[in-house]
Amino acid sequence: MKAIDRVRLINQIAVTLQEQMTYSDIDSYLPAFGIDCINYNPSTNSKRVYVQELLSHEKEEIILQIADELEIEYNQNKKQNLELATFWEQGHFKLFISHLAKHKKKATYLQKELKLYGIAGFVAHVDIEPSKQWQDEIEKALHTMDALTAILMHGFKESAWCDQEVGFAVGKDVLIIPIKKELDPYGFIGKYQAIQGNNTTVQEVAKSIFNTIVKHPKTRNNMITILINLISNSTHIETALKQLEILSNVSNLPQEILEQMASQIGNNSVLVKSSDFMKKLDVFFDKYEITMTYHDKDNNIEFVGKIPF
Repeated sequence: MKAIDRVRLINQIAVTLQEQMTYSDIDSYLPAFGIDCINYNPSTNSKRVYVQELLSHEKEEIILQIADELEIEYNQNKKQNLELATFWEQGHFKLFISHLAKHKKKATYLQKELKLYGIAGFVAHVDIEPSKQWQDEIEKALHTMDALTAILMHGFKESAWCDQEVGFAVGKDVLIIPIKKELDPYGFIGKYQAIQGNNTTVQEVAKSIFNTIVKHPKTRNNMITILINLISNSTHIETALKQLEILSNVSNLPQEILEQMASQIGNNSVLVKSSDFMKKLDVFFDKYEITMTYHDKDNNIEFVGKIPF
């Protein structure tokens, strides 16, 4: 296993245990794999970091065994495909947009709107370079996607490509988001709640897709983490403000990840120097009783709480 794959897998395990278990549960669970929790003092009050530190020196076979028991998907070919799938925007949620070729304009408009939410939409007729093998690139996108949305229009069911893309998503057990434009969800995707695509705008559909992703247990934590990382590392104030507003409308955000967000933003000199951004961030953090530490690297000064005037 490559070092980066090991780190990613340990992080997946840590996030899963953080969501599903208390500290006591973790201390009862990990010793079953021969891991000593009793004599370990964590560096911080974080279940995720606690698990990461405990697993950092464990053998690969133990890590894989835990991942298998927790049903965390680990596929070396998937990792290799991800490295080769250069069309995904780094640090974004990966959404495959299944659509008919004649409706690629609608799919492209949707792709552009989704970017603000931290979602990279794959549109086959746009993202694949002419020189690339068409089928190979689509397979890479399908193997590495986090979810799939299907624009259901007349002819979709009869399209061999679209039907296979949906079938792949069903077999991969990823979230499927049907968009009802002219056709009702059918077959295996009939059980999924469809987004209304009639008499709506592209912006409304993009917002509905984000809301579906951020509420679904398969994708919620990944989407929240991605959006927070994009905000925390942003150097574009206007975009950061829009994304902060999006995040503010998400309910029951994990306290731990918000504390990490506060730490990251405290080191982002671009965001900290924006009074507009910091005012809105203070209002947002007040809801969750988060206190920030600000770092003024130019003057080597550290502030806890609001920056004094």
